[in-house]
Amino acid sequence: MRAKITYAVTAAVLVVYFVLVGSRGVMLIQSGTLLTVTFGVAVLVLPVIGIWFLWKNTQFVKKANQLAAELDAEGGLPVDELKRTPGGRIDRDSADEVFARRKAETEDAPEDWRSWFRLAIAYHDARDTPRARKAMQHAIALHEGKPVRA
Repeated sequence: MRAKITYAVTAAVLVVYFVLVGSRGVMLIQSGTLLTVTFGVAVLVLPVIGIWFLWKNTQFVKKANQLAAELDAEGGLPVDELKRTPGGRIDRDSADEVFARRKAETEDAPEDWRSWFRLAIAYHDARDTPRARKAMQHAIALHEGKPVRA
């Protein structure tokens, strides 16, 4: 729940920022000189890119949460079996061990979105966020029946 609130607050702050930047771009365009119009158009590009990125990220999170709910209903969510340091961090060797099992599971069933979902969690636990995201995108694509890039 805390993560959802943090995400919502961050998204709201970004939207306010995009509105402020966009209004400055419009003001520059309304000035009417070649230089200010050029800068105004350039400034308006930033909120457009930001809104697109926020939209895509929100859709990704929504789809990943739907997969998690479906997997939970099936009883297939991975159990947290990771060892922790006294400070509460995940033990690296423990994460590597679980990752090796999840990778083997995915290699045995490469067309199963569930194994890719669990692999994404293992990547995340191993602190490899870019690969975690790619594995989750792969799981989402398989779940939706879309073609998957190698």
